[in-house]
Amino acid sequence: MEVTDIGNKEEGKIWHRKPTPGKSVLVTVVRTAQQAKTVRFLHVAFDTTGDSFLAGDHHGNIYVFDISRNRFRLVQKTGQACTSLAFSLRRTTEFLVALADYTIKCFDKDTKQLVSWMRGHEGAVSSISVHSSGRYAITTSSDTAQLWDLDTFQRKRKLNIRQSVGIQRVFFLPLSNTILSCFSDDSIFAWESDTLFCKYQLPVPDCGPRIFYKAFAVTRDGKSLAAGGRSNLLHLWCLDTKQLLRVIQMPTQVRTVRQLEFLPDSFDGGASQTLGVLSQDGVMRFIHIHTCKLLFHVGSHDESITTVAVSPNGRHIVAIMDNGSVNIYSVQSLTQELNKPPPSQVAVVSGGEADQDFSNLKVKVRSEAVQRPTKSSGRRTQVKTLRPPAGTTAEDKEFLCEQNELPAGLNKKRLVALLKAFGEYPAKYRMFVWRSLLCLPENHAAYSSLTDKGLHSAFLTLHEKYPIKSHKLLRGLQRVLSALAHWAAIFGEVEYLPLVAFPFVKLFQNNPMLCFEVVATVIVNWCQHWFEYFPNPPLNILNMAENVLAHHDKELLQHLVDCGVTSQLFVWPLLETFFSEVLTRDEWLKLFDNIFSNHPSFLLMACVAYIICCREPLLLCSQKQDFEYFFHHRNNLDVGAMVKEAYRLMSSTPADIHPRAMLSDFTPLTKGQYPVFNHYPEFIVEYQSREKEKIRLQEMEYLRERQEVSAMRADFLRRQAEEEAFYAQQELLQKAEEQRRNILSQEEEKLTQQRAKLAAMKRELKVKELELLDTTRRRFLKHQQDLRASQIQRLDQEISRKMTLYDQETAAAVQDLEVRQMEMEVQRKQLEQEHAGREDEEQVERRTRPAEREGESYTELLRNAEEDMQSREESLGGARQLGLESDWREVGERLQQADSGQDRTREGLTETDTVGDVAGRKWDEVMTLRALLQDHHQPCPSAFTDGERQTRIRSPCLSRDPLHRHGAATPVRTNSFTTARPAGSQVLCLNSSSPSESTSTNFSLDRGRAQLDSSERELLKEIRELRQKLAARAKEGSSASSQSVHTLSSISQ
Repeated sequence: MEVTDIGNKEEGKIWHRKPTPGKSVLVTVVRTAQQAKTVRFLHVAFDTTGDSFLAGDHHGNIYVFDISRNRFRLVQKTGQACTSLAFSLRRTTEFLVALADYTIKCFDKDTKQLVSWMRGHEGAVSSISVHSSGRYAITTSSDTAQLWDLDTFQRKRKLNIRQSVGIQRVFFLPLSNTILSCFSDDSIFAWESDTLFCKYQLPVPDCGPRIFYKAFAVTRDGKSLAAGGRSNLLHLWCLDTKQLLRVIQMPTQVRTVRQLEFLPDSFDGGASQTLGVLSQDGVMRFIHIHTCKLLFHVGSHDESITTVAVSPNGRHIVAIMDNGSVNIYSVQSLTQELNKPPPSQVAVVSGGEADQDFSNLKVKVRSEAVQRPTKSSGRRTQVKTLRPPAGTTAEDKEFLCEQNELPAGLNKKRLVALLKAFGEYPAKYRMFVWRSLLCLPENHAAYSSLTDKGLHSAFLTLHEKYPIKSHKLLRGLQRVLSALAHWAAIFGEVEYLPLVAFPFVKLFQNNPMLCFEVVATVIVNWCQHWFEYFPNPPLNILNMAENVLAHHDKELLQHLVDCGVTSQLFVWPLLETFFSEVLTRDEWLKLFDNIFSNHPSFLLMACVAYIICCREPLLLCSQKQDFEYFFHHRNNLDVGAMVKEAYRLMSSTPADIHPRAMLSDFTPLTKGQYPVFNHYPEFIVEYQSREKEKIRLQEMEYLRERQEVSAMRADFLRRQAEEEAFYAQQELLQKAEEQRRNILSQEEEKLTQQRAKLAAMKRELKVKELELLDTTRRRFLKHQQDLRASQIQRLDQEISRKMTLYDQETAAAVQDLEVRQMEMEVQRKQLEQEHAGREDEEQVERRTRPAEREGESYTELLRNAEEDMQSREESLGGARQLGLESDWREVGERLQQADSGQDRTREGLTETDTVGDVAGRKWDEVMTLRALLQDHHQPCPSAFTDGERQTRIRSPCLSRDPLHRHGAATPVRTNSFTTARPAGSQVLCLNSSSPSESTSTNFSLDRGRAQLDSSERELLKEIRELRQKLAARAKEGSSASSQSVHTLSSISQ
């Protein structure tokens, strides 16, 4: 068998020599890393062609092995262990890897690029099933199954279940769109992959033991389903009829089915007939599902298999072994072995007795001897018959026959003959032969009762005394030793028991029950009388070996005695370790092939033979330390020569010193229950056990006290640390508090500064606001002043306009009066000339006319004065709005005084009116007289001249009279008077200074004018003074407001 170590290579050849035809194992692939450490392969998966397969190791490296091209290549480094692989995708260069972080990644083996990364599982993905089209895939974990679309790498569906019911496996049926889901309660459902509609459910068998399905396999045509679990029974279902076809019972060696695989055949049309069953012992047995015949098997107890992948074309089988290597098997070579001459023992499938529960379905698979017809060669074959020695009875013959006949149809004498011929049993069948030679009862219930008691207290700290690297091997050794200690109390006190059991545990580590029974059988038969001198070594057994050595080699024994070496030094180390320290694995197996095939005394003869075979080096040793080293380490020794020497000693040793006389024959363990073992001083063991228990209790008390002290110390240290941490924390808090205070003070200072800045800004804003208000107020006051000034200016303009108009009217009136006076003078003169005798009437007429004119003028002057008073009152109202009421009160009083003066003037005018009325009546009389005289007299030119002169004399007086400015009705009266007068009549002047004038009727019309003129001037003067005061007060108010603004600005600064 060729072994290929790929190491750290990224590509290379799978095998360097072409495999020999007919050889079942083509090559074994291993991978060793640094320091010769083996990296285990975990999973394998074939592609659709069956010529290439993927293999993932524990370090996360994914390799592609092309069997047809004899090449391997590293295609990906994931960095973590894979939990499942799939290599049958539609795109043949892509593959799926389920990793330990619960994700699934898709890679391309040619480009080594990551194609997609799928997440969604919350547990490790245990299997990946790809649809026959390669488009869909189902990933299964313990809690859920998910359906993925491999074109988009998106999740389409998700199967959720209750926590109480776990998922065993979910997979596609070949050549269909059906999904099978298998749960931990043995229920199997079929679903439509597109709609996830439940098509059917396989009925759970009501009768018979429960199998607890764990492994499933489907034929290529998708019509048959095989299921197995924690039993040696297999259920074969027909998926077309949904019925259970048969129940297949595997041999008794099969207790649990780990994996099921159908072996495809090119000519079976997809209906595979060969089913591979991988059991707990690491052997995969291939059987015919219809004839129930055991065809062949791969793997063994020494080289157990953990998982298997079968190529779709049925040409190769790839198995991952228990040591982490990968074996590639040729199916053609495996099937060719069926036509070869079989060995003495083969596995045969035959019909067993009908079971009451599965009378129509159950088929039993068992191993038994096969009788084959011998070929006739034309001559008679002589057959030797083993005869019992003379003198033996029928019972002895029956006993000898039973002694030679072993379980499973083996014959001990034939095995011994085969052993002597070849020196050892075939490695492939060694464990099977040992089990037959030792007649192991396989008491599952009794062993379970021992293991249920748990680990014995004596072996809880076994790893401290024997540091074993393999945790699996250490746990197996602890289980076996604990079972032995629970079986017999002395085995919990024997110190060398781990040395005795270790080699057997290493051989049977995959089957602890067989290991326990082998060790128990060895102790019962090959360790006879070992425990009689407990706790000392078995001196009687050592003396037997010393006697045999003295008989066959006295010189060597004398040398050992001279060197002070006793049998406890040169025999006991070999016995207590069962030669495991001085022999290699193969040498040890060869030796125990002979030990198990002979009398129990052969073990002592083997010890003596080992010493005799090492005679030369022992004679050269003289120090006791050299002998100790020699019997505890391996030496160059031919095991075959040692075995021959042991056989020689067995046959040549005298009967009186032969160990056979002291040791009993081989006695197997009893079936059902293990025998009672009490070949030891019970009181010593009990005393020792009590003392050890006492010591153990004292140690426990000491450990408890020590633990309490350590706990107290830890508590003290913890409190001390907490106290220190508390003080440190307090210091930190104080520092932090100081820092916070500093920060707070800084912040307060900053806040104070900000507040000061804010106050300054507020003051500035206030000042600006006040300045703005003052400016606005000034502008408003200026506007008001301008408005009042404009109003006063308009009033002045209106007064000046009116005064100008009055002056113009007065001047016109004066001119009219002058003209009228001239006309009146002319008329007066005419009247004087015409009516000289009538002076009284003329005087009355002269007095009446001016009185009327004066009354009219006075009326006009009063009306104008009232208008002026109204305008002055309006101006006084405007002055009061400016806050100058106190000053206008005086003006009001003065105006009232002027009104009272006007009232007096009106009274005088009324008196004048009365006088005028009298004069009017007289004037009427005069007018009548004048009308009478017009017809008789003519006008006089001199009178006109005199009247004109008098008018020119009075015109300046009239022009200087201010009251004429306010009169507007005087010209009308004059005109009326003039028109009423007849042309050419004489006019008498009331102010005439002629002698004929009467002094009693001569009065002045200018009285009261001077008073009105003076009062008007005084009013105008007072108005001017009031205006000056208002202007002065406005200036004082503006200066006071500006001074307050300057004061506020100085305060803010």
